[in-house]
Amino acid sequence: MADFPFDIVGFDLDGTLLDTSADLLGATNHALDLAGRPRLEMAAVMTMVGRGAKHMLEQALEASGGYDEALMARLYPALLEWYRDHVSDHSKPFPGMIEALDALAARGVTLAIVTNKFEYLAVKLIEELGLSARFATIIGGDTMGKGNAKPSALPIQEMIRRCGGGRTAFVGDSIYDTLAAKNAGVPSVAVSFGFLSQPIEELGADAVIDSYAELVPVLERLGVPAV
Repeated sequence: MADFPFDIVGFDLDGTLLDTSADLLGATNHALDLAGRPRLEMAAVMTMVGRGAKHMLEQALEASGGYDEALMARLYPALLEWYRDHVSDHSKPFPGMIEALDALAARGVTLAIVTNKFEYLAVKLIEELGLSARFATIIGGDTMGKGNAKPSALPIQEMIRRCGGGRTAFVGDSIYDTLAAKNAGVPSVAVSFGFLSQPIEELGADAVIDSYAELVPVLERLGVPAV
């Protein structure tokens, strides 16, 4: 199927490839428990995901009684330790994701992950779910150095370099994903079933899918040059 319009398709991780909500909620509430703060509900925590664990905890502290720098310094390592030990307890692929990856691989597409999660946590999660062989590379929020996570173009540019170059599209669920794709000059697809912190229409994606069954046809349409 050499006529498929993209050589590389990159994916965000949390809220795009995988529903990691239960384990992220568990890590956040573990930290809040240590601080004697009230626990947060799933809906609140999911709007805090997208810029990495530190931002998630900062937002959780704000929402549960106010941000405190000393408290943050104490809780952040504890959150990371808990999450490392429970990274795949309840996390699972979104419906149809495996089939979509199979369909892309059958078309000769190279698959990759660019996430704002720390690289070691992303690698551990993908390994524990038995998905490592599907992806040519995994780039984390720290891979390109401080300040170079999405929405910077650098992680996507590095993904393209590692995958050997070629026509590329990126799939995500947040403004950080669509902006990173735009900054890197590649089209983006937003998933409406992800961890949305704003209306899907505000993400500025080139296309939106409501399920993974739509991904391959949408990518085929995106690859058709405008007349």
